[in-house]
Amino acid sequence: MSTHDSVDRHVERWLPVLPDLDPDVEGAVTRMGVLTRHLRTVKERVLVDFDLPAHEYDTLHALAGRQGRAAPSELAADLAMAPASITARVDSLVERGFVRRTPSTVDRRRVDVELTDTGRAAWHGAMDVRGAEERRLLDALTPAERRVLADLLRRVLLVAEQRPD
Repeated sequence: MSTHDSVDRHVERWLPVLPDLDPDVEGAVTRMGVLTRHLRTVKERVLVDFDLPAHEYDTLHALAGRQGRAAPSELAADLAMAPASITARVDSLVERGFVRRTPSTVDRRRVDVELTDTGRAAWHGAMDVRGAEERRLLDALTPAERRVLADLLRRVLLVAEQRPD
């Protein structure tokens, strides 16, 4: 197996043009971008295979992350949407039998959105395929290396999440 990838060739091409280019920074950032695009492409292909538009999958995913039940306002917050915008998403998912509206258990004025078995199965099927690709990629590393990678990426993300002064 070759130890050079397409990003190595990219860096080699740019070093003569940008002599101050840090090959480690360029390599890391470019690899993160390539991997992100790869995983996005896999997600898009999986969603087509499962006949799930991305916005429906994202809504099912948000619901699953809340143990299968949430208020529309909670879903809107999770999806960074205006609360009024969630209604159309929920309507289409109700039509497909993926969710149902149920009275809230904490506020009788509220209606919650709940995953159905069909919705959970659709979400889980797409997740299984996506997860298999993520595991395939990260199986190139030992468990200890995966932990180090996760820790290093956390450190970088913490800097990105800070507000610049």
